[in-house]
Amino acid sequence: MTDKTLIRPVDLALALGLLTRLPVPVRDTARGARAAWAWPLAGAVLGGLAGLVGWAALALGLPAPVAGLLALGALVMTSGALHEDGLADTADGIWGGWTRERRLEIMRDSRIGSYGVIALTLSLALRGVALTYLFEAGPGAAAAAIVTSAMLSRAAMAGAMAALPHARKSGLAQAQGRPPAATVGLAAGLAMGGAVLLCGASGLVAAGAAALVAAVIARLARVKIGGQTGDVLGAVQQGAEIAVLLCLLT
Repeated sequence: MTDKTLIRPVDLALALGLLTRLPVPVRDTARGARAAWAWPLAGAVLGGLAGLVGWAALALGLPAPVAGLLALGALVMTSGALHEDGLADTADGIWGGWTRERRLEIMRDSRIGSYGVIALTLSLALRGVALTYLFEAGPGAAAAAIVTSAMLSRAAMAGAMAALPHARKSGLAQAQGRPPAATVGLAAGLAMGGAVLLCGASGLVAAGAAALVAAVIARLARVKIGGQTGDVLGAVQQGAEIAVLLCLLT
């Protein structure tokens, strides 16, 4: 029988187990996409750890560019580069294939192609540059921006997962199911609440930018492959995170 409870304590552990490489024991995975309300909280954990790494780098006397890159490295490593891999696969598939079937086939291929390399390079470069400037403004502002971007981008994933049908009959996203509207609404509320708390009115602007970028990527995925996959959700997260960081630079 499917558990339709909106919130369960196990959901945060499920979110951390799915979206991070942190050693969180997960025994019951039946909740699936109903645990997506906790994805922004998992993002906050990752963002907090990354912000701490950057703060420590500055405290040791390292320059802001080094602090920014170390914080970015912490984000990538603690998430297991899950979303970066999704971005690369999505770029390869959408621009490397001429039919829906061929695009999905390319996205399943573990090898990375030219489009994937370009997308991944741009993602790392944009986030690295943004974090450099943010750490130059101060560790507090940088940490707030990192946590905000991590929360909003993972709420965007939940929204895309609910809005789009599954493009495949198997895979990570299909196994999780699709989150109900209440779950997505709670994820969005948590992420936007955190954004306003940490960044004030700029957090709302950043939330709008994240939603816009996520909608563009989701629309592209619907047109090109008929829906979403785990890779598409990774691309949504990356695009939304970049949009938030760039908004918070101004």
